[in-house]
Amino acid sequence: MKDLMEYKGYLGSVHFDSEDEIFYGKIEGIEDLISFEGKSVNEIKKAFIESVDDYLHASSKVKKEYPEKSFKGSFNVRIPTDLHRKAYRKSLIEGISLNQLVQKAIEKEIKQDKAHVA
Repeated sequence: MKDLMEYKGYLGSVHFDSEDEIFYGKIEGIEDLISFEGKSVNEIKKAFIESVDDYLHASSKVKKEYPEKSFKGSFNVRIPTDLHRKAYRKSLIEGISLNQLVQKAIEKEIKQDKAHVA
């Protein structure tokens, strides 16, 4: 994981400000903006963990059922023209839509990632 931390299923981005000599980040994949910071690796990790715990605690107090960001299942993808043409041709040959081809490719990539983690 590059520039990310994980805790309780939440991801936190990590950045470094060389001018202020501080690490900072935010919890990714949620509707709210929750940020954290620290002056060392240990401090940023601790601040991230505390931020997630505080966020989950606050969410449960206001009975927020799904604190994670919602996804509608559609997004734009920009690819080179030649790759678009090849993907379209492959979808025709396989008898599926271009959306189905892209979905299969993403599912395959996600499964490969899980295999590398295990």
